Amino acid sequence: MLDFEICDAARLRRDPAYDGRFFVAVRTTGIYCRPVCPVKQPLRKNITFYPSAAAAENDGYRPCLRCRPETAPFCPAWNGTRTTVGRALKLIEDGVLDDGSVEDLAARLGIGPRHLSRLFRRHLGASPVQTARTVRLHRAKRLLDETSLPMVDIAIHAGFRSVRCFNTAFADVYRQPPSAFRRRRSRSGRQEREIVIAAA
Repeated sequence: MLDFEICDAARLRRDPAYDGRFFVAVRTTGIYCRPVCPVKQPLRKNITFYPSAAAAENDGYRPCLRCRPETAPFCPAWNGTRTTVGRALKLIEDGVLDDGSVEDLAARLGIGPRHLSRLFRRHLGASPVQTARTVRLHRAKRLLDETSLPMVDIAIHAGFRSVRCFNTAFADVYRQPPSAFRRRRSRSGRQEREIVIAAA
């Protein structure tokens, strides 16, 4: 369980030792951040701490575009405090739930699906399916940020079963379709390059 006072002190210090160990959700903006996020600190009364990005997204928060939660080091909280959860997360990162089921994942770990779901709820605050969705979205966002791949290739590489599923999931979390997100990032990149050229 997260200790509010410890987490609050860490986010006020922007302590890098806590990066990836918890996430800060701001009720007034609907956004969640890493504890090291450089934006203006929200009021204490407006924040909630989550043990994982998936848990924050499950409660309706969207990722911060400034600190990019998908780039946080996911340990120790993201890797879980038990070996079983850590092994499950590694398999999810490898795409086991992109085509398979929670039952398949649990069988590979030698436990029942209900027990696996309980472990995820206890340690990550989200189900295996919700965690896998967050992993896929973070893969996709990195590809949108760092490549010029077509949307269909991004959807496939990120682990989505179709472009439609990708578009729906992305818009649900980021409040915009991936094509609009890419256009906005492209404009932002062009403006930054123009500023650098003008200053040279």
